[in-house]
Amino acid sequence: MRNFLNLVPSASQYFSSRRDEKPDPLRGLRQRAIVFGFNCGQSIAPMLLCLTVVSAGVLHPSAARAIGAIAASPRTIAQTPANAPAPLTKVLTEIDAAANRRDVKAVMAFYSPNFTHSDGLNSQSMAKALTQLWDRYPSLNYRTELKSWKTEGSAIVAETVTTIAGTQKKDGRELNLKATIRSQQRLEGEKIVSQEILAEQTQLSSGKNPPTIQVNFPEQVKVGQEYHFDAIVREPIGDDILIGTVVEEPITEKTFFHPSEVELELLNSGGIFKVGKAPATPENRWVSAVLMRQGGIATVSVRLRVVK
Repeated sequence: MRNFLNLVPSASQYFSSRRDEKPDPLRGLRQRAIVFGFNCGQSIAPMLLCLTVVSAGVLHPSAARAIGAIAASPRTIAQTPANAPAPLTKVLTEIDAAANRRDVKAVMAFYSPNFTHSDGLNSQSMAKALTQLWDRYPSLNYRTELKSWKTEGSAIVAETVTTIAGTQKKDGRELNLKATIRSQQRLEGEKIVSQEILAEQTQLSSGKNPPTIQVNFPEQVKVGQEYHFDAIVREPIGDDILIGTVVEEPITEKTFFHPSEVELELLNSGGIFKVGKAPATPENRWVSAVLMRQGGIATVSVRLRVVK
């Protein structure tokens, strides 16, 4: 998720100074609204460490033994949540609870020192990102659902879906966050050794009447393939002024902690409609839309997986 925390302060000044301005489609107007700074590189997914943990080792030795017994078979066996061992499902609940009380040390105890992540993170940068997230959003609520699990030799591979919701109050305003993360992680022994984010969507909103955004977007495309990104405002716009932009950026460890800027433009329609082209090499990218009107601001960030 790109964290658009600093976009809001100038919104009211922007709209009050441009209340009477109208776009001129004949001139193809692309008006620079204002340059807003924001921390664009922060995906919500790797910061929510609890959502993908399936190991019971540190907190629940009995669960670790149950997993070890299942993993003893050299075969790869697909499993469903319905037949998951009770200790395993209990662990998911316990780890969500650890995240809900914002205990970084307890959460990080589930990760191997040699942990690797599809976004280029390691255990140290994961802990840093998690600490920053909880500093900004001290009341996040986590709920994790086990979708599937299987054995691969002595390892366990599990897929989970986590929903996160919370608010942040800053400078007299409230930002609302909602996110959904689908991920897969590999466990060896009592530690998570690797993690891959399969899908991700995060929304932030602020104001009395922020735009409601509907996104039409593929989760995965092939290298070099064109794709459509539509961020549609569901409410009628009428005579309201709507400004916004789309930002696309590769997901790397560097982009997690470096702020960027966006240039918003006056929009002639009730949303943003873009055609993009995937890079020539496989990678993960963030595609984010920012939409502002007098009633508030809304952003949505989704993950694009580029594959061969």
